[in-house]
Amino acid sequence: MAEKEHSPLFETKRAKGRVFYKVFSLSLFVGICFIWVYRVSHIPREGEDGKWGWIGMFCVELWFGLYWLLRHPFRWNPRFREPFRDRLSQRYEEVLPKVDIFVCTADPVIEPAVMVINTVLSVMAYDYPPDKLSVYLSDDAASDITFYALFEASIFAKQWLPFCRKFKVDPTSPAAYFKTIASSTHSSSHAKELLTIKKLYQDMESRIENAGKMGRVPEELHSKHKGFSAWDSYSSRSDHDTILQILLDGKDSSAKDVDGNVMPILVYLAREKRPQVPHNFKAGAMNSLLRVSSMISNGEIILNVDCDMYSNNSQSLRDALCFLMDEDQGREIAFVQTPQCFENITKNDIYGGALQVVYAMEFHGMDALGGPLYIGTGCFHRREILCGRKFNNQYKKDWNGCKNIDHMKEASLHELEEKSKALASCTYEKNTLWGKEMGLLYGCSVEDVVTGLSIKCRGWKSVYYNPQRSAFLGVAPTTLPQVLVQHKRWSEGGFQVLLSKYSRAWYAYGFINPGLRMAYCYYNLWVTLSWPTLYYCIIPSLYLLKGIPLFPQMSSPWFIPYAYVMLGDSSYCLMEFLWSGGTVKGWWNDLRIWLYKRTSSYLFAFVDTILKIFGFSESTFIVSAKVAEENVSQRYEKEVMEFGNSSPMLTLLATLALLNLFCLLGTFIKQVFIIEGGLRIFDTMALQVLLSGVLVLINIPVYQGLFLRKDKGRLPISVAVQSTTLALSACVLFISTR
Repeated sequence: MAEKEHSPLFETKRAKGRVFYKVFSLSLFVGICFIWVYRVSHIPREGEDGKWGWIGMFCVELWFGLYWLLRHPFRWNPRFREPFRDRLSQRYEEVLPKVDIFVCTADPVIEPAVMVINTVLSVMAYDYPPDKLSVYLSDDAASDITFYALFEASIFAKQWLPFCRKFKVDPTSPAAYFKTIASSTHSSSHAKELLTIKKLYQDMESRIENAGKMGRVPEELHSKHKGFSAWDSYSSRSDHDTILQILLDGKDSSAKDVDGNVMPILVYLAREKRPQVPHNFKAGAMNSLLRVSSMISNGEIILNVDCDMYSNNSQSLRDALCFLMDEDQGREIAFVQTPQCFENITKNDIYGGALQVVYAMEFHGMDALGGPLYIGTGCFHRREILCGRKFNNQYKKDWNGCKNIDHMKEASLHELEEKSKALASCTYEKNTLWGKEMGLLYGCSVEDVVTGLSIKCRGWKSVYYNPQRSAFLGVAPTTLPQVLVQHKRWSEGGFQVLLSKYSRAWYAYGFINPGLRMAYCYYNLWVTLSWPTLYYCIIPSLYLLKGIPLFPQMSSPWFIPYAYVMLGDSSYCLMEFLWSGGTVKGWWNDLRIWLYKRTSSYLFAFVDTILKIFGFSESTFIVSAKVAEENVSQRYEKEVMEFGNSSPMLTLLATLALLNLFCLLGTFIKQVFIIEGGLRIFDTMALQVLLSGVLVLINIPVYQGLFLRKDKGRLPISVAVQSTTLALSACVLFISTR
């Protein structure tokens, strides 16, 4: 019995076959070293063609090789976790901790209210004692439409939660569930109740959508809840008082479902905003939620999810608690991070949105080094640690001794709301440690990542859990511009961290595993890949057009390390991608997006960061669109690339694509029709021909978007004209120079 009581709540497994990988990676590094030696020992003499191009290639290949080394801590010893929730129930069912769930939204147009409430309803229906659940919706747009939608959801939940319990529904998002059961067969009793609950949902959805189309809540609805009066003094989304409403309070008879069971606490919050006071974007919203929830429910565990990331696994909360409540290892775990998965990923993932290898391999590798990044959604935190607690060896959480105090019994509902409002005022944090040492940290567009690092530097670890059934599912971008903007924000935030006092280069020294520091730097240095990649995409092709070799010819022994590194690394990446669940075509698409990110998103992120450092621009937070137009969705499902409106990023991508096409065609025309015996180019400049050829093949969707497609998703004519002019001008100017 004693052995059973002390059995762990989770087990850890290490990946197999790591010895082979270590030997293989060592051989690749030897090949990279030979490439460096070749560059240094074969620099053209003064006056010879291509000297400066050659030196540039050496610098680029040196950086590529060093950056390549940073990816190995991920793969050195990946760790996989498996929780035992049956042991959790046997040991702690009566003393399970209270859990506060934070859902954040910021724009009712880009993030429609119906989508938001589906996420809210999904987490309200967790397989967990409802009296220990509290759900908070932070609305940074202070939209009365969103509040109305939440009010409607609080009524619908009285039917939905019992339905989920009775039929063990998963996923617990109504919209997602109705999609999954569309072609399923059920018993007559289930089918009857299903029709009823579906009709209730459709009626609710229709009312919310109608209010959204009108842009206001009908006057006759204002009398249904006192909360609507808060908008009587509303000025704008950036200038309003705190709006806080407890829609389900846990002790009122109206807060019980149709079966008479207590429902989770449900709270709406729009923190106070004033134009002259910085609001710190999502980090500010999360910190307001931390303070307000401490007054209302004060759950020991905090789960935060984005408004488009609905719960796809009603057991995921219990799974996370297996890690946090384990008697042996749990005491050093600050948070449990789950992957950000998406329901709308196509078979071949045209935009690389699934981040296949990152979640299936790299985060498991970080887990072995002290834990993964905090990525801002799908993360289970201990409240006390998120609020600044430092780790010490004597720390031990006595879950059996936790008292679930009902804060809501200490004051009337009105008094509780009024006290809590003060905690969400825009001046509350003045002269405090909030945003500095408490809560999420400010001053960076990836506040989640830097907050996770600060937690690690206080001595804590994190755990990565990637369940077979995804814990959460969201919506991935469905157009190329959305993807590029999203990666610009991520890479820009990572670069800001690198240049800040929280830099992995010095802030984390002595606090976290050196391998984990390398892994963090792998992500923070994304932007630095823009210039080397641009160089590799431009210079070899231009020198090819001019007939100047920058690589060893095929008959040279120095050709072998280039061939081995290129083929070996590409083959390994393909196998890793396939092992992660991808397809060959998906790997090719991922390679394309990898190129596009480096030559546009990372470049613009680098430039914008430098401008902000010198005070020429200010930080902004761009919310990604979560709903696409019907024709855009149709093209996405057919895996047709969506370009849309003109932008500097698209112009740059089109110019690079055309530059490589013109150089490759110009070289063939010149060699075949002008130079006798021109086919010898395949020996003397084989690698340059191969490089340009691969770049041309990767950019086939761009050529189609420029010249062949007629739909609205094509590249605009203005982009075609500008990019063609720029590419031709670059070729002509380079040929005309000595």
